[in-house]
Amino acid sequence: MNLQITQLNLPDRMIDLGVGQPDPSLLPLADLKQAAEHRLGHGDPSILQYGTEQGNGYFRDNLARFLSHGYRSTVDPEHLFITAGATSGIDLICACLTNPGDTVFVEEPTYFLALRLFADRRLNVVGLPTDENGLDMDALEESVAETQPAFVYIVPTFHNPSGATLTATRRERLGRLSEKFKFYVIADEVYHLLSYIDEPPLPMANFNRSGKVISVGSFAKILAPGLRLGWIQAAPELIRQLTASALLKSGGGMNPFTSAIVQSMIELGSQQRHLERLIAVYSQRATNLVTALRDFLPDSVVFEEPRGGFFLWMQLPEGMNAQTLRKAAKTQWVNFQPGNNFSATGELINFIRLCFVYYSSEKLREGIKRLGQVMLQSRKESSK
Repeated sequence: MNLQITQLNLPDRMIDLGVGQPDPSLLPLADLKQAAEHRLGHGDPSILQYGTEQGNGYFRDNLARFLSHGYRSTVDPEHLFITAGATSGIDLICACLTNPGDTVFVEEPTYFLALRLFADRRLNVVGLPTDENGLDMDALEESVAETQPAFVYIVPTFHNPSGATLTATRRERLGRLSEKFKFYVIADEVYHLLSYIDEPPLPMANFNRSGKVISVGSFAKILAPGLRLGWIQAAPELIRQLTASALLKSGGGMNPFTSAIVQSMIELGSQQRHLERLIAVYSQRATNLVTALRDFLPDSVVFEEPRGGFFLWMQLPEGMNAQTLRKAAKTQWVNFQPGNNFSATGELINFIRLCFVYYSSEKLREGIKRLGQVMLQSRKESSK
């Protein structure tokens, strides 16, 4: 099973709806060039130094203002820690807050490479049920009463892969449970700013009364993945633990030069304009993907229209196996991510994840048309 997140050198004929990356044609080369010229034009050589462990204060000030606008709630720059992307931040949290053998709870389904990351840290991963409103809080409360987890990992807004958004009521309850049972919450909120239909609830950092909630963000989804730049929003006491790590003491701040360029992106207004462009393009692609699904796939598939983020989660017709379907689909030059990749127990074999941001609307429609033909052939063969 190939769980590579980077999928390059695809055959020209292949439409890979499993790719979880932005469309290369939407990456803002001109804006970043202008931002680099703007920042280097200041003549400040300090941006080439190691940098402070928490991240440059001027950059954190600018990031805090940008996030406060997008989140519709005040973000304190002293509650921000700059990372080399979301994955880097989550791994650092694991290094500082867990030991091999610790139990962590995840949603079922969950982001598949988070499962790999936790496995690399030798953590015991337990999946908990979810529904259309996110993590089941009754199941969580019952589980934490029996087993003390080091943390609960969630993707609360426009979930990867399901697209679900945790309701404000559940966010409030999750914050209370973390306080009562003394576990951390790692909220992977990289899609929070990519809302297409209506505003999501406030980010999980707003439900952090006990200092146990850690919000993780990234410029990978809203600017460019190759920047390898993100942030953690958490209580200052937790940030002090992170900055005390040997990684930071030896290497200094994460990506100080990139931070300086992105600071100019924010100051010049380019980041906000680019985000608005992405929302407009992705929203249209999500709509067109849904139209194609209704035009070409059996009525028995089950899915929810994406309200934000990158992905659509779909349940296949009864008796159809995602892995078997994938093998057949590849012969027709279309691909997707099978649901069992996102399961802590290898289940969810009749679900698939489709990404709608990498390809144009025309390519998306052609990919779904091919998938529909494969599904039709599969049903014919199974009925023989």
